[in-house]
Amino acid sequence: MSSINKKVQKRILVTGAAGFIGFHFCKKILDKTKYEVFGIDNLNNYYSVKLKKDRIKILNKSKKFYFEKIDISDYQKLKKFFFKKKIDVIFNFAAQAGVRYSLVNPNSYINSNLKGFLNILELAKINKTKVIYASSSSIYGDQNKFPVKETFKGTQKNLYASTKAMNENLASIYHLNFHIPLMGLRFFTVYGEWGRPDMLYLKYLDSIKNNKLVNLFNFGNHTRDFTYIEDVVEILLRILKLKKINCFKNGIYNICSSKPIKLNTFLKFIENTYGKKCKIKKIAKQKIEILKTHGSNNKIKNLTKKRKFTNFKVGLNRTVSWFKNYSF
Repeated sequence: MSSINKKVQKRILVTGAAGFIGFHFCKKILDKTKYEVFGIDNLNNYYSVKLKKDRIKILNKSKKFYFEKIDISDYQKLKKFFFKKKIDVIFNFAAQAGVRYSLVNPNSYINSNLKGFLNILELAKINKTKVIYASSSSIYGDQNKFPVKETFKGTQKNLYASTKAMNENLASIYHLNFHIPLMGLRFFTVYGEWGRPDMLYLKYLDSIKNNKLVNLFNFGNHTRDFTYIEDVVEILLRILKLKKINCFKNGIYNICSSKPIKLNTFLKFIENTYGKKCKIKKIAKQKIEILKTHGSNNKIKNLTKKRKFTNFKVGLNRTVSWFKNYSF
């Protein structure tokens, strides 16, 4: 950890720094820029705390990284940290994730995704601090026309998706009334090394490695727009370096590969790569589930000039290799 270097031009706050996307983005900034990164996370036990702490250990190897355990729903602690570190830009990835978990623990979504995000906006309005925040493809719900563009309307099917839609509404209100520079990113299904154990591809791998039974909903006929983590953080880094102002007028962007894959195909490739079959229990489609995600990425391509996305076989090979060597 380091003291604040006054020669550094930007000080980046990354909320959810111990999370999947937050961790990878922090590492990307530290590896590719001279900026200092200030990470916060509540380190909750929604999934493996060990995994989260192991991510932070990697980031702590950099003298440009500073971490503090803070829950974004705690406004006073957040405010004190924000002004002490003199933050220039906020990337908000802190959120309660998971669709099915929202059925059993709804309050955690209200505290983090709504109260926490409102706190971020309240801080940002003081100095008109730029905020880039995570939204989700879940807000589209089920669609009949693909690929979905940012202008498409949808009906949310679960509490997680609803909180993300409300985030976008809050951002719109704060941009309109307080002129905060804002950008919302609708992430599709992000996968890769150091991923969340509750995500289906890691459940598959855990099933194979530890001979466990895993549920396969809708008999594996779901289709997902899988997007490799390295592509995601490359886009985020390009957004960080943008000098354009218009794109921060509460612009909304899909973050996706725009190459959807059926879960059965995804699972088969995982099995072939690992060299072992997965024990699955096929279950009918649940009401809260979205049958297909497939986004248009033309808008983010035009903004960041990133044209190529990692082939899912390449990304999965790297992910399987990491999983085999990591001890949860």
